[in-house]
Amino acid sequence: MFQPITIKDIAKALGLSTSTVSRALTDRYEISAETKKLVLEYAEKIGYQPNPIAQSLKERRSHSIGVVVAEVANNYFSQAINGIESIAYNRGYHVIITQTHESFDREVVNVQHMASRGVDGLLISLSSETQNLSHIKYLHEKGLPMVFFDRVANEIETHKVIANNYQGAFDATEHLIKSGSRKIAHLTSSPNLSITAERFDGYRAALAQYNVPFNPAYLLHCEHGGMIQAEVELAVTQLLALADRPDAILIASDRLSAGCLSSLKMHGIKVPTDIAIAGFTNSDVADLFNPAMTTIRQPAFKIGQIATEMLISLIESKHPVTEFETRMLDAELVVRESSGAAL
Repeated sequence: MFQPITIKDIAKALGLSTSTVSRALTDRYEISAETKKLVLEYAEKIGYQPNPIAQSLKERRSHSIGVVVAEVANNYFSQAINGIESIAYNRGYHVIITQTHESFDREVVNVQHMASRGVDGLLISLSSETQNLSHIKYLHEKGLPMVFFDRVANEIETHKVIANNYQGAFDATEHLIKSGSRKIAHLTSSPNLSITAERFDGYRAALAQYNVPFNPAYLLHCEHGGMIQAEVELAVTQLLALADRPDAILIASDRLSAGCLSSLKMHGIKVPTDIAIAGFTNSDVADLFNPAMTTIRQPAFKIGQIATEMLISLIESKHPVTEFETRMLDAELVVRESSGAAL
């Protein structure tokens, strides 16, 4: 289990009092230059980091909530943020929004910065690179309230709010099968993400129910979830180069959906005549795509609202909370021309 290094550890190792170490670390005038040098060099050597929660507790509650998302420009996250703000501001909380751009390193910096600034709690949707959760576990163990939404960490016990990704992917795959497709590829995001596993499981289950064999060559991951168009184009090119080319693609994220449609057009592929398409997206203009896109739409605004209500309940609870809930909301399949269905 992750055990942070404390001022007490430094004091014990150097034979000093904790108050002397604390003053040395904060460059207080009453500590000699020699002692400061000794403490600072040892702290650097062992990788000591100040406890952001202890620092924030010196002040009263900040009435602010930190939000960690991949990208504000993503339709899903922009709608979720609107939901977050609609609750937070009515309850007297300011919202501080940070973007990871799917970078683990940026996520660590964002989380630590917000904790050190004394936010009362965090709403977190993990980056696609995140595998090591020590930066979040540390704050969780120190008592910082947090709620995960959309991309969750299953091993951290707290409230979580998600869409029914399994059912959404199942319904979309079933729809493609019923519309005549049998060779259905799955273009998805990083395997690190909870949503990737949930959507893949729904896709596989629908194939199995209709006795459609799963072809591993039809499964392609875009690690950055469509933020890098070249990555999407490479994946689409790989699918089109297969001897047994797919006749449909289930796309598992918002950015990937628009990127895949664009890439297919660049290759001269007609949708849905050559390849049918269905994709997860919360774009408000999916019906204006050419052709209009069959989508699995998640209740992002409502997810943001519920996650915020849960976080505020943790922040304002007068007693330690030991029972946590995972709320799952239904996703909606919206059938349009891209899937080849007769409308």
